[in-house]
Amino acid sequence: MAEVGKAEVRVDAFDKATGRTKYYEDLMPRDALYVRIKHATIAHGFVKSVDTSAAEQIPGVVKVLTCFDVPEHPFPTAGHPWSMDPGHQDVADRHLLNRHVRYYGDDVAVVIAENEVAAMQGVRALQVEYEELPFVLDVQKAMEPGAPQLHEAYPNNILKHTDMKTGDYQAAIQEPGLIKVEGWYETPTVQHCHIENHGCFAYEENGRITVVSSTQIPHIIRRVVGQALGRPWSDIRVVKPYIGGGFGNKQDALYEPLCAWCSTQVHGRCVRVDCSREETFVSNRVRHAIRFHIVSWLRKDGTFAARKVELYSNQGSYASHGHSIVAKAMDSFSQHYPCDNMECDAWTVFTNRPAAGAMRGYGMPQASFADESNVDECAKAVGMDPLAFRMQNLMPKGFEDSFSHNVNYEDSFRQCLEVGKKYIDYDRKKAEFAKETGPIRHGIGVATFWYNTAVYPISLETSSNRMLLNLDGSVTMQCGETEIGQGADTAYAQMTSDVVGLGDYRKVHVVSCQDTDITPTGLGAYASRQTYVAGFSIRQTGLMLKEKILDYASKLTRQAVYNMDIVDGNIVRNTDGKVLMSLSELAMHAQYDPADSQHITAESTYTIRNNAYSFGCTFAVVEVDIPMCKVTLQEIINVHDCGKLVNPALAEAQVHGGMSMAIGYGLSEQLLFDEKTGRPLNNNLLDYKLSTIMDHPHLEAQFVENAEPTSAFGTKALGEPPACSGAPAIRNAIYNATGVAIDQDPITPHVLFQRFTEEGLIRD
Repeated sequence: MAEVGKAEVRVDAFDKATGRTKYYEDLMPRDALYVRIKHATIAHGFVKSVDTSAAEQIPGVVKVLTCFDVPEHPFPTAGHPWSMDPGHQDVADRHLLNRHVRYYGDDVAVVIAENEVAAMQGVRALQVEYEELPFVLDVQKAMEPGAPQLHEAYPNNILKHTDMKTGDYQAAIQEPGLIKVEGWYETPTVQHCHIENHGCFAYEENGRITVVSSTQIPHIIRRVVGQALGRPWSDIRVVKPYIGGGFGNKQDALYEPLCAWCSTQVHGRCVRVDCSREETFVSNRVRHAIRFHIVSWLRKDGTFAARKVELYSNQGSYASHGHSIVAKAMDSFSQHYPCDNMECDAWTVFTNRPAAGAMRGYGMPQASFADESNVDECAKAVGMDPLAFRMQNLMPKGFEDSFSHNVNYEDSFRQCLEVGKKYIDYDRKKAEFAKETGPIRHGIGVATFWYNTAVYPISLETSSNRMLLNLDGSVTMQCGETEIGQGADTAYAQMTSDVVGLGDYRKVHVVSCQDTDITPTGLGAYASRQTYVAGFSIRQTGLMLKEKILDYASKLTRQAVYNMDIVDGNIVRNTDGKVLMSLSELAMHAQYDPADSQHITAESTYTIRNNAYSFGCTFAVVEVDIPMCKVTLQEIINVHDCGKLVNPALAEAQVHGGMSMAIGYGLSEQLLFDEKTGRPLNNNLLDYKLSTIMDHPHLEAQFVENAEPTSAFGTKALGEPPACSGAPAIRNAIYNATGVAIDQDPITPHVLFQRFTEEGLIRD
């Protein structure tokens, strides 16, 4: 019986519901020492000295280490695969602790203590003397001559600049009768706000270091810890238990290198680093704030003659994932709405803010907000309905990207839009809302997105898998693609069951917790790659295991291998469907046959050289109370073409989570900084306005299932796409309700008041 496509219960549901699931803190030795970090209280400067004497006198303090003690091994932190090409390797600009302070909250010292209280007292007792320097928070001001410089190797604070040109933009805009639509669009700094804060512990054993971490990327963390400590990578063992969400924040080496080094400084004793929520906001990673300048030139029939896009990405203090985020955002424009004449320029710029890294969507939520806002304004400029304008201009069926060679095999954009249009009753509501003129008005908005699946051809895509036949006929499966709360293990079990022929996903035991000493190499959880990438190695390894099983069955049954199959956990003869023996019987024979004992296993690696488009849209209905500057989201639907659904229930849950993040991104969430000191103002869950269930209407998720031809199971990206189009759809609904274009998010009451006042909707 096929398992792929069924809404099965998660394999970890019972343990998580009953509290039996083990996270990193559940595995922590009771005698682990506490590491607490002294964070800088200036936005930019140098540490001149650290007086540790008072801290060292506190009972329970074991050791104090400062930025003057760390090894000189600069290392990268981004969770990208290693590249053999030095020019394609991540920027190594980090130290375990920093003498050059580059943001308010930078790590300058640690206290290691027997208990948490002593560690915290020790941190407060440290006296740090700084040489303060001017700082800069704004991305374009950081590029100006004379701006404070964060890294000597990057003049004008520009980490990287890339451009993309097609056709002849300057010639194209000379066409008579063109309509120009120009705007600046601003997206904010936000934090991931996963339930479980980042944490880890480390100890030495037999000359090696073991790090147990709440991470998405255990095999990559092993390499980065080795780099940071100047140790062979094989000296490092990383264990990833269950983790309570990551959303990209944990696709970075956060405090694993520091934790490992601290252990080596206390004779290999186990030490623990546990981030507080306040530290998670500032000293982990945030989403890039990106500023866009878009100029669109339109013909009167609503087609694009030319477009120019400039993107300024606020990287913060350290490179982390760096330019890859804004490069992906820039690349989206030419594929989303293909245009023969385009000029795009993207800059990634250091500022004295917390380091920006990966976050769900990897530049696409920012690009979608800017692009879809501009497109709505384009539709208005030529007198077209926004939905009709999109239907006319979106990526067509048959489109192939010249770089990735992704192909749009179906007319997915328009199929998704038709589904959403029908559900939301678009035409009727739009006509009704157009009649409203009072203080309370309603609007309907739409936005679309596309997304890649995995990272080929930008960097390595590989997946390894190991399967073994158990004595009861079940199969144990291991892979390096991590479960981080999204339900990947359940999808893996369903796919394995189908390939091997078990007939029941519960007969697959997925070893969820990766251990780099024994888990087959995998790159981890990011880029919406899990089911797509792991699917290749699961199918390949499952077929290998099946062949070995049938080969052994041939010896026991005297049947030809090609004349047998595995169906619902039994060896059957193809010609008449006769059950020859169960997998359990075969496994017992194979294990205990005194003349031919075999432990039947299979292992393989698959190098993926494909990518796949994922598509979708959001429709939103809002109520806007103009005098109160209040927006109420009344209806919202996401429609996705993510290929064939492996598990529809898990798919719907993924979409709901992404929609929730998109609502917060559109209406409330933003990390703020004091312009005078650079200090974060709201790095806590009281002042940071995280979207909650109270802000949500019913979240509707629907799907268009066009099986992906390049995929092992027909599936493609779904993890990140739900976060991409919600915010611009809400923005466009407000635009439809009020006629006021708001070109920044989040769209808070403060923003609404300013724009409504400027446009005359509110008067003193």
